[in-house]
Amino acid sequence: MWQEKDNRLTRTFTFKDFSEAFSFMTRVAMLAEQQSHHPNWSNVWNIVIIELTTHDEGNTITKKDRNLASAIDNLIN
Repeated sequence: MWQEKDNRLTRTFTFKDFSEAFSFMTRVAMLAEQQSHHPNWSNVWNIVIIELTTHDEGNTITKKDRNLASAIDNLIN
């Protein structure tokens, strides 16, 4: 579930291993490129943390963030 905190949408994803996490990140990268909206993220082994904020709107949550979050959710569901 995405959480709003400090003008960011944040979600932590946990996978069975690094390969699954990296595959997910690759799919998210393709979505982000299509939407021209790129996340802040980190990965350690099987955990991926994604933060979405719109930098050119003053680092706040916008429709661009919500749209990308929804598209990312569709990868999981």
